[in-house]
Amino acid sequence: MATFTYEALNASGKSQKGTIDAGDHQEAVARIKSQGLYPTEVREQKVKKSGAGKEGGIGASSSSKKKKKGGGFSIGKVNAKQLTTFTRQLSTLQDAGLPLLRSLQILEQQAKPGVLKNSLLSVCEEVEGGSSLSEAMSKNPKAFNLLYVKMVNAGEIGGVLDIILQRLADFMEKSQRLKRRIKGAMVYPVVVIVIALAILTAIMVFIIPKFEKIFEEFGVTLPGLTRWLITTSRWVAGTNPTQQVPGWIVILASPVLAIIFWKLIRKAGPGKAATDMMIVNLPIFGPLVKKSSIARFTRTLGTLISAGVPILEAITITGETSGNYVYEKALRRVHDSIREGESFAGPLRESKTCDAIVVNMIDVGEETGEMDIMLMKIADNYDEEVDVAVQSLTRLIEPLMVVVLGGMIGTIVVAMFLPLVKMIESLQGGGV
Repeated sequence: MATFTYEALNASGKSQKGTIDAGDHQEAVARIKSQGLYPTEVREQKVKKSGAGKEGGIGASSSSKKKKKGGGFSIGKVNAKQLTTFTRQLSTLQDAGLPLLRSLQILEQQAKPGVLKNSLLSVCEEVEGGSSLSEAMSKNPKAFNLLYVKMVNAGEIGGVLDIILQRLADFMEKSQRLKRRIKGAMVYPVVVIVIALAILTAIMVFIIPKFEKIFEEFGVTLPGLTRWLITTSRWVAGTNPTQQVPGWIVILASPVLAIIFWKLIRKAGPGKAATDMMIVNLPIFGPLVKKSSIARFTRTLGTLISAGVPILEAITITGETSGNYVYEKALRRVHDSIREGESFAGPLRESKTCDAIVVNMIDVGEETGEMDIMLMKIADNYDEEVDVAVQSLTRLIEPLMVVVLGGMIGTIVVAMFLPLVKMIESLQGGGV
């Protein structure tokens, strides 16, 4: 008869370890199950003859577990699509009645190496050690933000974790759908602009210098527009004697430097506040940003309230995760107003950050006690408005790009043909 070491889960989902004597592996599993346990790992305990062998046996196993602990080092945050998929799967497993720890272990095993897998390793260890799921997730902010943790905590308190996870997955899917719409609409204009800049740079570097040599050989007096174009071409190609950096390098580096500068500015509080206010007040993109921000904060707040999170805490979380200083500031005023016993709609109306219809619907939600339902209706309505606004913006950008690019190409053509016309006229005059 052999001795087997095992790890198993009890009825409450807690992990237990121990040893059992049995004739073979199947008998060991049967004996463990007869004790009301669900075995997750059963292996035969081999007796080693030497001290070195002992170190290489159980000691090595425990050492490998220690290495596994902590999940390793990872950079960045969890991809939103990965987190949404994980949330949906965890909700399904919980709805099926599987113990929480076992569900987490299954999802950790199937996760690809990265931030999410490392975070799940840490969460499994914390839950196995007796922590609640929300406490374990709060220690892994790279994967689970404040909104996620508070939703899970509300589900644990109410005993409806599977339902809350399902709502959370729905919320994340709708948020991702909204982002995809905006990003998808911007792909075409960005690609066209990049290709156009590449073509114009190639014309400046390779084509214009050849025309310049022709004009020099014929001694043609160049118009002002042509001289300006040739000067620009020299700058782009970097052929000016006093020029240290070619212009094409500046053109390539400018977008990268602009993005870095923008991110550095937004890291500071005043910089983020100033840029958010500037974006919201832009003539064309401002209304789109407003609509998407309203859709985001109403859906977040509605989801939190429906999950049972207290209203003041829900407003604080919504403000912190709104992604826009203007709406974060407005929600802080709402928070202070409700704490003092006043209404939700009043300070929101005074902030002038939302349309009148939004404020009125929230006011009705307060009166009827169906704030969460009303907020979700607002979010659905504004999701559709964002979709329409994005399509309208795309239709507006396309003709504008055609006009701008046509004007640039036309300017180059005119600047090159004016000296050619003079050359033809001089040749005709010389022939007569």
